[in-house]
Amino acid sequence: MANTYLPTLKQLQYLIALRDHGHFGRAADACFVTQSTLSAGIRELETLIGVTLVERTRRVVRFTPLGEQIVAKARRVVREAEELGDLARAAGRPLSGEMRMSVIPTIAPFLLPRVLPRLRTEYPDLKLFLREEPSAAACDSLQSGRADCVLLALPYSCGEVTTQELFDDRLFLAFPTGELAEDVKPISPADIDETRLLLLEDGHCLKDHALAACNRPELRAEATMMGTSLHTIVQMVDNRLGVTMLPEIALNAGILEHTGIAARPLGGDNPQRTIALAWRRASPRERDFRLLAEILSTER
Repeated sequence: MANTYLPTLKQLQYLIALRDHGHFGRAADACFVTQSTLSAGIRELETLIGVTLVERTRRVVRFTPLGEQIVAKARRVVREAEELGDLARAAGRPLSGEMRMSVIPTIAPFLLPRVLPRLRTEYPDLKLFLREEPSAAACDSLQSGRADCVLLALPYSCGEVTTQELFDDRLFLAFPTGELAEDVKPISPADIDETRLLLLEDGHCLKDHALAACNRPELRAEATMMGTSLHTIVQMVDNRLGVTMLPEIALNAGILEHTGIAARPLGGDNPQRTIALAWRRASPRERDFRLLAEILSTER
């Protein structure tokens, strides 16, 4: 006879939160319940299915191999349940209710300050929760259901998603004033001194876009990859430690204000990246995402 007792969505949400936060207290805070409530919910789930999902010690929360598999399945179940509400919202007012968007760090501080006030004014019923993370983590959040959509730069493989391109973002070479000729004409990638080039650390797709735009394989070996953010790299260039590549949206947002840095557009065959919004295929909120993409594309 089939077991009529099924896990509740609340139990699955507790399990997912514990996996994401790795700590019972932080997971409980994220779920807005007490630690004892969350712990009891997970124990009930383990009793229900008859297996141990989490090994508990004083210092470490460790998921069993089966626990990891069940967390992955739980994410899909919870995501499907949330999309029931999305279906209802999609039939009602556009851009309303909760939406979770992951944004990569080389876009978030430059584009969002311009678009968020407009969204608050024109769509006051939209509760947009933002998460800043590198492209790989953002795409993982999208696939796992932690994010509903992702604002990222292409080319980048984000899995089976639908994307809408917003605009092209030109790359510029930024250098200490006086180090190179200041000119509106594009600078050839061949003229970049690879021993002076500063780029973001691994994990930031802007580094790969910049290297691909230059089409000089030796740059990957010679460039210094140490910046944790574009603002950090700008400070290094301002201290005459080297040159770097910056996207146009960062220049338009004033990242070089109050510095002694000049910038010239990068030449070459593909001196740009493409800003895009991505979401899971067949999402019931596709209309919302396309409307959001339209708004984002006008705020470059």
